[in-house]
Amino acid sequence: MAQYKLLTPGPLTTTDTVKNKMLEDRCTWDDEYKNLTQAIREKLLTIGMASAREYTVVLQQGSGSFVVESVLQTALSDEDHVLIISNGAYGERMIKMAQVMKKNVTPVCFPYNETPDVNVLKKILERDDSFTHIAFVHCETTTGILNPIEEICEMAIQKNLKVILDAMSSFGGVPINIPALDIDYLISSANKCIQGVPGFGFVIAKQTSLELCEGNATSVSLDLYDQWKSMNIDGKWRFTSPTHVVAAFRQAIRELEEEGGVERRYQRYRSNNTYIINEMKKIGFEPYVESAFQSPIITTFLYPNKTFEFQDFYKYMKERGFVLYPGKLMDKPSFRIGNIGDLHRTDFEILIKIIKEYQMMKGEEV
Repeated sequence: MAQYKLLTPGPLTTTDTVKNKMLEDRCTWDDEYKNLTQAIREKLLTIGMASAREYTVVLQQGSGSFVVESVLQTALSDEDHVLIISNGAYGERMIKMAQVMKKNVTPVCFPYNETPDVNVLKKILERDDSFTHIAFVHCETTTGILNPIEEICEMAIQKNLKVILDAMSSFGGVPINIPALDIDYLISSANKCIQGVPGFGFVIAKQTSLELCEGNATSVSLDLYDQWKSMNIDGKWRFTSPTHVVAAFRQAIRELEEEGGVERRYQRYRSNNTYIINEMKKIGFEPYVESAFQSPIITTFLYPNKTFEFQDFYKYMKERGFVLYPGKLMDKPSFRIGNIGDLHRTDFEILIKIIKEYQMMKGEEV
């Protein structure tokens, strides 16, 4: 199988050294493997600028959405009331999850190309004092928009609300000081900005919040509280864990540290994202999201004209080593270019060159 550059929000392009860590088989009951799990939990606290005195880490099998559902299952009791904010498909997915679980949820939705209006949120909270939690997505990869985490968390502090943050596509690539923002549950995944491979996600949880959640979940496998109680003993997962993926993730954390940590990775992502947007604008591709709200993770571009055929473009780019991401917008045709993973400026210079060649082949001006 050809090795492509994945311009996606995860799975993404990983280093050979991360891939190589998956060549060894490991036993889930072995102390060495359990110690590996414990080391990952400690490192994730450091990445989130959190202390083991106040926060804990729970690893959970499955995709990012499995872990989001695990948190909603566990964090919300029958007496709780959650306000879920959405301005994209992943916020909408959280709303659907909570509704299917029959949790007491109030959704508030904003346009895909706009960040949540905090004044609107404050008015909702002022009209109803029954809210106990607020949940939202940090980086909405539907569009690439970056939501105002500081403003929303500050509002939650003022209203004494517990915060559930889907930081799937931002944690490890955008600095997040979890204690300073008073986040109760931060959710992310192995195959995003830490640059591991798919197979599990994780939750960085405030211990005092998680301790109150025993018995809330109506699912056995998605009970985050029970997973925590088991893992907290000696690092043992309750059910079969993705051992190869866990080992690869530990290597990915090492490489994040070698790069200089989250701030340095953020600078690389932001620099490459800015380069892509500027160069794409020069050749007729306009971003969907305003620059003030644009994340450094992934960018949505509108079709340059009515004759543009994405599938033809996608095939051309893939044949030359780059896999793009289709759009998720219903009202405007679009596609997305991600820039997280083991990708560097030279990769994007080649990308722009190939896009120009495609335009010339189609007889379009560059």
